[in-house]
Amino acid sequence: MSASRQHSRFTPDRGLTGRMVTTMFLIGLLYVGFTGVLIVLLRGAWPLVVLISGGLFVAQFWFSDKITERAMGAHQVSPEEFPQLHGAVDRLCALADMPKPRVAVAHNDMPNAFATGRNPENAVICVTTGLLRRLEPEELEGVLAHELSHVAHRDVAVMTVAGFLGVLAGAMTRIALYGGMMGGGNRNSNDSNAAIAVIIIPLVSMVVYAISFLLTRLLSRYRELAADRAAAQLTGRPSALASALTKVTGQIAAIPTEDLRKAQPYNAFYFAPALSAKETAAQLFSTHPSLEQRLAQLSKISSQLGQ
Repeated sequence: MSASRQHSRFTPDRGLTGRMVTTMFLIGLLYVGFTGVLIVLLRGAWPLVVLISGGLFVAQFWFSDKITERAMGAHQVSPEEFPQLHGAVDRLCALADMPKPRVAVAHNDMPNAFATGRNPENAVICVTTGLLRRLEPEELEGVLAHELSHVAHRDVAVMTVAGFLGVLAGAMTRIALYGGMMGGGNRNSNDSNAAIAVIIIPLVSMVVYAISFLLTRLLSRYRELAADRAAAQLTGRPSALASALTKVTGQIAAIPTEDLRKAQPYNAFYFAPALSAKETAAQLFSTHPSLEQRLAQLSKISSQLGQ
């Protein structure tokens, strides 16, 4: 890619950049510390611990777009299949001066959208059929601009890595415990090490999960506000994005609870969380800021653009 294409026209956000750097530093420190604890406690299994932890980390980062697409039931679509959707993405990418990501659709009645991928060249932007049915063209462009800003700001990759650490902690714990207990050497020593590991490793895993959970929630809420700002400024129509937010949030609340629960593990990637109105109001550690916060910010931007 040429030098002129390395940065999009989405408004840079130093606050978001600073938070991403801080989050990745702390997550990396946590990751190294957790691996170190496993190596110390399970001396006989340390090659397995290092191999598994490194392999899972690389695989998750490298194939994050495909993993997320498959998990959410999305499939890539052509311009012939969805001409209006591709047309909107084409216009926004030209306006933002950024590479066009792959475009995907998930056949799901829940109105939502997400973006994923390790960098702009390997990104995918996905919308649900429920979203396409419910939004007007200018509202859809607002949502797409919001998702494209995640790609341009590269916060999708940060969230992918950060969010995976909690899952990785559980997987590594099971593998390391099994490897440590099955290792060779003195039987009494092995029994003693296994007993200690059974007590300490789950406790360490819970701490790792709790810290990574808090870090990702704090970053997630800020990045959603940053994406709203960037989308409103790029399109010049904050009212259209506000209308889409109001409509999507209201429609999601009407989706059956069972369907919402299936989507909730991926809330950090969605345009709006898959929660009922009651759950959204009660959720202290939500992945998204409140609708009121988002609308207030867009109203402020609208006033600034009108001056």
